[in-house]
Amino acid sequence: MEAESSTGSYHLLDENENKITSSNDDSRLRELGYKQELYRGLSFISNFSLTFSIVSVLTGISTLYNQALTFGGPVTIVCGWPIIGLMTLIVGLSMAEICSAYPTSAGLYYWSAKLAGNKIGPFAAWITGWFNIVGQWAVTTSVDYSLAQLVQVIILLSTGGLNGGGYQASKYVVIALHAVILLLHALLNSLPISWLSFIGQLAAAWNVLGVFLLMILIPMVATERASAKFVFTNFNTDNEDGINNKLYIFVLGLLMSQYTLTGYDASAHMTEETKDADKNGPKGIVSAIGISILAGWAYILGITFAVTDIPHLLNKNNDSGGYAIAQILYDVFKSRYGSGVGGIVCLGVIAVAVFFCGMSSLTSNSRMAYAFSRDGAMPYSSFWHKVNKHEVPLNAVWTSAFIAFCMALTSLGSLVAFQAMTSIATIGLYIAYALPILFRVTLARKSFTPGPFNLGSYGIVVGWVAVFWVALISVLFSLPVAYPITDQTLNYTPVAVGGLVVLVFSSWIFSARHWFKGPITNIGNSSEEA
Repeated sequence: MEAESSTGSYHLLDENENKITSSNDDSRLRELGYKQELYRGLSFISNFSLTFSIVSVLTGISTLYNQALTFGGPVTIVCGWPIIGLMTLIVGLSMAEICSAYPTSAGLYYWSAKLAGNKIGPFAAWITGWFNIVGQWAVTTSVDYSLAQLVQVIILLSTGGLNGGGYQASKYVVIALHAVILLLHALLNSLPISWLSFIGQLAAAWNVLGVFLLMILIPMVATERASAKFVFTNFNTDNEDGINNKLYIFVLGLLMSQYTLTGYDASAHMTEETKDADKNGPKGIVSAIGISILAGWAYILGITFAVTDIPHLLNKNNDSGGYAIAQILYDVFKSRYGSGVGGIVCLGVIAVAVFFCGMSSLTSNSRMAYAFSRDGAMPYSSFWHKVNKHEVPLNAVWTSAFIAFCMALTSLGSLVAFQAMTSIATIGLYIAYALPILFRVTLARKSFTPGPFNLGSYGIVVGWVAVFWVALISVLFSLPVAYPITDQTLNYTPVAVGGLVVLVFSSWIFSARHWFKGPITNIGNSSEEA
């Protein structure tokens, strides 16, 4: 069925209309409503590699180790990781099943539109898409800013450390480093997809080798190691934030693990560039999660066995300025060899992994922005949607990088407010993950037709568990992280997420008032213009 609006013709969603008639990826994409515009050259390994480098356990664990060490310490870190890993895998399995049915770069918001049905499909796509893309921008912002902070710590330690007269960069220098990193990532993402495929595989290999290098090297070099009892049973309640309830402390420490295990929707956003997308896209999601869980736990164990003095590691007056991972590595080599140079080199290994993570995150950002604008859901959609002669969405790449830079400017006003970006990235993405799963287990429970990758009779149960888990963490990660609550200790996540909700809903109402059906009611109809 077709209808008219002031934005042009749109196509009402019909579940029986787009049946699979060909195994060819391009034909399947056209059945979903789109023409092939991006170069399809990624194998399963390439798709997995890009996603694995976005998840990047070296990035998430290293940059948020302080939070987990503060809230619960070894127990939260070592025991919380497999709990979060299992629940993340459940969410990923549900997403993979839907991805197999709808292998398009539009990803999550397209899934919501198809699964929610004709009446609310466009609105479901709108809210899913905006939570997804804002969450992705927040991830790119937080990853690249974390890299800028890590580079600052490396410079500090290389010049003598905080207690040896080392250079400690101001917040303006850090934001300048952040800008340079984003510029490099935008330049790399302007290259043809064949180059990105190679770099993505290099990034995946670097992450795996880096994890195993550090997990083996650090305990071997350490002159003093924690006991197994300490690593698996020590619970740190000395957080100096006025929080004494052990369950509450444990929950706050879980953010490290959940933040790390995000970004795996990238496999879905790369499906229009992936061969055998209905199989390799879902496999990319599940494989990236599974291998990240194993590699992450190995890295956590290797690092945590070198933890012997938690207050020292978190002390802002130590040589690294309170950067726990950096201080661990620096101390380990200094105690063994009298110099912390080896620890600085190890930090360099982590920094390269974080760099790859940010690069791949911008890749996923740009593909999401490209797809969303293709369906008219972005301001100036025709600008975002353009691809160059190498079939790369160049405008989406550079504009996404610019937005990530603007989001990081909040750090100049309040580092506490900026730190909420981590929670926003986690909650925003997971809400976007959960919405299509919710529609799959409710509105489309009987009508959903799975692709080659499916969960069979377990799909509904797994889906409900995933939805409840996302609802739980969305509440938990919005809780206060310190008492008493002041403007310096307030968790700004509820404010930011609440503002995003208001913005998304009000923008929809504004669109409906002027265009009646909203700007994405032509979802899945782009091929008709081809």
